[in-house]
Amino acid sequence: MQIVRPVGRQAASRKYDLLTALGAYACRGDKHFQRLVLRFITLIVARYNWQSDEIMVGQREMAAMWSVDERTVKREVAKLRALGWLVQKRAAVRGRVAVHGLDLSAILSATSDTWEAVGPDFVERMRGPEVATAEPTNVVAFPGVTAPPADGSLWSRAQSRLMSEDPALYAAWFRQLASVGATGGVIELTAPTRFHATFVITHHLSRILAALRREDASIHAVTIASD
Repeated sequence: MQIVRPVGRQAASRKYDLLTALGAYACRGDKHFQRLVLRFITLIVARYNWQSDEIMVGQREMAAMWSVDERTVKREVAKLRALGWLVQKRAAVRGRVAVHGLDLSAILSATSDTWEAVGPDFVERMRGPEVATAEPTNVVAFPGVTAPPADGSLWSRAQSRLMSEDPALYAAWFRQLASVGATGGVIELTAPTRFHATFVITHHLSRILAALRREDASIHAVTIASD
């Protein structure tokens, strides 16, 4: 996936496409996640400098923009950082507000499952002109991404497929999942935290199930619990 920062010619359409991807992705979540993404979109539209990749706004101003208190702002910003969408470039020190940037690759990876819902023209614009359509046949090494154990198990094979499809998404959400076992077409996975389990169930369960079914067509459901 080619990451093109929305500046220069066609910048306006690229910005709208990014916001559309976030909006469509939010619509698949619950009301709490939808509100988080709405606040994120509002922050981008109001205060993001696309050329310098900077958001410079204090917590008090952000709280007024979102109609919340500063404690809520801290929680929401922490969630956006945990998603990898918001990256702190400079901490708030000596009366200066913190500076954040956007990780466009993380946003595109997270929202890619919803592009089809917008339309084929949108998919083409988001993926760019050069898209590999062949199904991956092996796993290649990606810098900073630990490959799953090659133990031949159903889950390790599915993890290898998930890593081949999207190494960034695999590293962020799928690598830490472990298999408890599979019974009657249902595979049980565990996540390191409740938040991790809930987020994967809400946003990436269909991708996991699809990878599992390519390895074993008898799998029809996935459950994820926290340790």
